[in-house]
Amino acid sequence: MSLLRALLAIFFPPLAVIDRGCGSVLIVLLLTLCGWVPGVIAALIILNKDN
Repeated sequence: MSLLRALLAIFFPPLAVIDRGCGSVLIVLLLTLCGWVPGVIAALIILNKDN
């Protein structure tokens, strides 16, 4: 995970996981709409997972 991805995950979580697939983007978008913190946490977890 690069610094740019981490910053993007903090400021706009769905954009940070756009290359991980449609399901990840939808999950992070819904969590971000429910609250900013759950969206950021989900984005950081998805970005830290090994492929």
